Amino acid sequence: MRLRPRSIRARDTLVSAVLAVLVFGAIAAAADFSIRAGVQASLLSQVQQAAFRVSGSVRDGTLRHPIPDDSGGRIALQVVAPGGRVVDASAASRGRPPLSRRWPRPDRRVQNYTQCVPRAGPGDRCTLVEAVRATTAPDSVVVYAARPVPDYLSNAVLELVLALATLVLSALAAGITWGVVGRTLRPVGQIRAQLAEISGSDLSRRVPQPAGQDEIAQLARTANQTLDRLERAVARQRQFASDASHELRTPITGLRANLEDASMHPHDTDLVEVVRTALRDTDRLESIITDLLLLARIGTGGTAAQETIDLAALARAELASRAAVDAVLADGVRVRGVRMQLVRLLNNLLDNAERYAGGPAEVRVDRSDAEALLTVADLGPGIDPADRERVFERFTRLDTARSRGAGGAGLGLAIAREIARAHGGDLTIEDAPTGARFVLRLPLDPVR
Repeated sequence: MRLRPRSIRARDTLVSAVLAVLVFGAIAAAADFSIRAGVQASLLSQVQQAAFRVSGSVRDGTLRHPIPDDSGGRIALQVVAPGGRVVDASAASRGRPPLSRRWPRPDRRVQNYTQCVPRAGPGDRCTLVEAVRATTAPDSVVVYAARPVPDYLSNAVLELVLALATLVLSALAAGITWGVVGRTLRPVGQIRAQLAEISGSDLSRRVPQPAGQDEIAQLARTANQTLDRLERAVARQRQFASDASHELRTPITGLRANLEDASMHPHDTDLVEVVRTALRDTDRLESIITDLLLLARIGTGGTAAQETIDLAALARAELASRAAVDAVLADGVRVRGVRMQLVRLLNNLLDNAERYAGGPAEVRVDRSDAEALLTVADLGPGIDPADRERVFERFTRLDTARSRGAGGAGLGLAIAREIARAHGGDLTIEDAPTGARFVLRLPLDPVR
């Protein structure tokens, strides 16, 4: 049998109710004890004063008859001789039997106690009694002062009232908890419902994001960030499939056509040329597949280890094997990143510059505020401002700058920008007097 409620709301309400019962129960018990002790102390003080006043009058012989009562009849007073004979009494106890049968001993002249007798209604009839022996003589009279204990102390009415108050307050606390937790968890229910409706075919939807900085708002933001990453990953997969089917079809078709022609006309075919053409198409296929796989991996949260990299040292190492490159490299410009990816980015920019430069390329490493700057500029034909974003699209070749004969599959700059954005930066084309000027911006490593 499952006793634990499934709902967080129900569990929190149950815990709140139990804690409220314990806390309010403890307060009620303390209040009961305090009220009883306070009332009894007050009653005892009143009967003691009355008993001592009458006892003193008996000893000095000034007691008046009947015994004067300053309490307005609330306290019964009697002077009782040995044997139980009532010698004198106040108006409230005249004609009544002795208020108590307990007889104080000479060595204990003063006694106070509560005596109860059954009655027809619920509970007992209880009286607080103060018994004072006038003297230590054997035939000394005893003065009794008695006052009834309030019914709410003798018939459990006080405990019943406190118990009801405990239950009412506990129920109120449980109700408040139910309402507050329900209101708090309402955004969670909306987030759950929205997530349940999001499918792999439509990842553009987002969960409702409450305002504020509490845990639920953070949960909604994290869920939306996760959906963003998931949407990008799915888009990458779809883009990969689209790119592969688009770009691999041409070299595969050409390779197949050449091989089929050689197979059908083996005596009329230059086998060496067929093999050379097949190898060239195979190299192109391998290059395209390698680039596509790299694009699919970049920025997907892989396990590539990041490290602190000095951009000037990295550029200096890559430029050592290249000619006709002017370099102005500022040391100490450090970033966090994956070394091999940043090397690939720089080489893609250098390959692009060498292919269309028309002269020596220029490489600069510098910093600007909290950013590291790496600039690669060439003296080529430049790129029209309207085409500066298109060149970063996959398989894009501008008529004036790129062609299949010039080499490349149109993926180099797309890979470079993906690497830049995966490192928290960006790669853009800026205005230059001549040629094209590519600027990489990356956040500086905060630990320098």
